[in-house]
Amino acid sequence: MAGKISGSRYLWAAQKNKNAIYSIKHIKDEDGQIPEELGAVKELKPIPHYEESKEPIDDYLRNQCLRCHLWTEGAQRDGDYRGSGCSACHMLYADDGMSHSSDKTIPKDKPGHPVKHEITTKIPSQQCVHCHNRGGRTGVSFLGMMESDGYGTPFLADGSKQPKLHGKHYNHLQKDVHFESGMDCIDCHTLNDIHGDGNIYSKREQAVEIECTDCHGNIDSYSNLKTSRGNPLTNVHKQDERIILTEKINGKLHNIPQVKALSEKKTMPVAMQIKTHLDKLECYTCHSRWAPQCYGCHAKMDMRKKATDWVDGNKDGCYAWTESRSYLRWETPVLGINSEQKVSPFIPGCQAIFTQIDKTGKAVELNKTFVTSDGHSGIAHNPIQPHTVSGKARTCENCHSDPKALGLGTGTYNSKSNGLDIPFELERIVDEEGKQIQATSHVGARPFNKSEIEKIKRINVCISCHEKSPSGFWDTVEKKWGKVKNDDAHKNLLKDILKKAIE
Repeated sequence: MAGKISGSRYLWAAQKNKNAIYSIKHIKDEDGQIPEELGAVKELKPIPHYEESKEPIDDYLRNQCLRCHLWTEGAQRDGDYRGSGCSACHMLYADDGMSHSSDKTIPKDKPGHPVKHEITTKIPSQQCVHCHNRGGRTGVSFLGMMESDGYGTPFLADGSKQPKLHGKHYNHLQKDVHFESGMDCIDCHTLNDIHGDGNIYSKREQAVEIECTDCHGNIDSYSNLKTSRGNPLTNVHKQDERIILTEKINGKLHNIPQVKALSEKKTMPVAMQIKTHLDKLECYTCHSRWAPQCYGCHAKMDMRKKATDWVDGNKDGCYAWTESRSYLRWETPVLGINSEQKVSPFIPGCQAIFTQIDKTGKAVELNKTFVTSDGHSGIAHNPIQPHTVSGKARTCENCHSDPKALGLGTGTYNSKSNGLDIPFELERIVDEEGKQIQATSHVGARPFNKSEIEKIKRINVCISCHEKSPSGFWDTVEKKWGKVKNDDAHKNLLKDILKKAIE
């Protein structure tokens, strides 16, 4: 939970640095091998209580965001039933928490029991989402689910009522292509991804070793059957000239498409033929056509009431918190530069809008937003691998012409009229001059700068003519007429060419 704690505290102006200082408990790496270049740290202190730090975010984290750390029992409600410690993953629970065991000593009419009283390493994705349904929401997104924003119908096609999961009704969207083909989270994520590699990392993305290219290779080489950090992919092997993945739960075989093979067969999509795309974009930048976007997280701290502290397990250890949001979207995720300096989808994370009710019932803070130590708004966006991969990619126009994709917003949401004292809409992370507006809690991540925005928009001008035209033709045109650097120069050049053509 170090990344969740450090990111939230940074965006709530409770700490100056983005890197982790705190964890659930005190933890120290004493083996002397600390890969700081990968983001590892030597030690993390226990997260303070609100009474110690006077920072509301510490109470918020303890009451809301840290309920899924392994040493709690989790929330006792549909979708969240699970064990703790090792059994949180390795003992399977149904969404309703009911036992399906033949053991007569286990009640069948009371929730809170595993499906069977047994340990397993065959862990389906539905088990993972008992925890991975908040924050980046990657677990439920992988299954093609995103929570309703309040007006989605709770009724199913047969007239029955859709049960709430994790306290929410869900919209059902396109599933990740890997899940749709029968794969589960454990088929991609390695032992080190899930159990850790013995180091303490500041951020989640620093601890994950699997990359798309580990399985799919790149334009120059086929998969070498290893992760980006050189560890063997235990369920991936070469068979004849094919790269094959074996599902870890039922042994089903999957042929893994190889980027190099597409290139050799000349069946590679146009966007993948552009070297800049291959060098500077994450694969999922184009192949994630949707991502969960929860705008405006309204968090209210009511000091008149007490609630559970999930870190200590104290039922009255925190003040009561309630959450609401401004609106939800899933289409056209914003793009920006991630921590690895590649173009990546960005989603709101987290756009904290804070209200505090004191013990007399007075609102001492009302719709407060924070400013980070870097001078950016704590209303934030962060890069993400959304886990919504599709074989059909985003269109060229979707990335190159839509202002929202560039981080410039849609021009639709009026923050002032909605009671927010901020001069920008919630989808806007950068202005036309390349000035960053919203913060990001990922080290090194940022919106596009001015020159990048101009280059991306300029390419959109070219797409209609250049996308499928033979490259040799345009080489000849460029040699004769020169290369234009902006829209005005392009317009003037077209005028000259057309004028010449009719003379």
